[in-house]
Amino acid sequence: MFIQTESTPNPATLKFLPGQSVLETGTADFPSADTAGKSPLATRLFAVDGVTGVFFGNDFITVTKADAIDWDHIKPALLGAIMEHYQSGQPIIEGDQPQSSGHAEHTGEDGEIVGQIKELLDTRVRPAVAQDGGDITFHGFDRGIVYLHMQGACAGCPSSTLTLKMGIENLLRHYIPEVVEVRPVAV
Repeated sequence: MFIQTESTPNPATLKFLPGQSVLETGTADFPSADTAGKSPLATRLFAVDGVTGVFFGNDFITVTKADAIDWDHIKPALLGAIMEHYQSGQPIIEGDQPQSSGHAEHTGEDGEIVGQIKELLDTRVRPAVAQDGGDITFHGFDRGIVYLHMQGACAGCPSSTLTLKMGIENLLRHYIPEVVEVRPVAV
């Protein structure tokens, strides 16, 4: 097994490409070791000293480290943990997979606008963000404000505010005049 790595716009996050499927559908975010319970792979990765976050996409794993830790010191242990996991035959996540589809449900008078927002996020934003090792999930629309949650490499990325304001907000405002602002939410 050959595992490729890619840097992300977030210097504290590295993207690992195992060359195999990670999750069949959706994504899974583990922002702390406490949340990794049902994932043998996430648990293994959090066992490496300095790991502060793990995120799974369709074909990638992103790992976030503490600022005081150097990638050169933990990257070999992370590669070993990923390789050991795939060789063990254990599932990535045990039982029902707590995956994100990227969308909160929204009904009511803004249903059509929300449908357009979700469509743009799915077709234009999420694929681009996945290339950087992250995901953006829709959390709501209220009085012209779109609420989004950034995950994986996007969470805590120094350029995330710029991505939200200059990229996503401008895109949504261009196609959907009812959108006036995009704001991040913490979950």
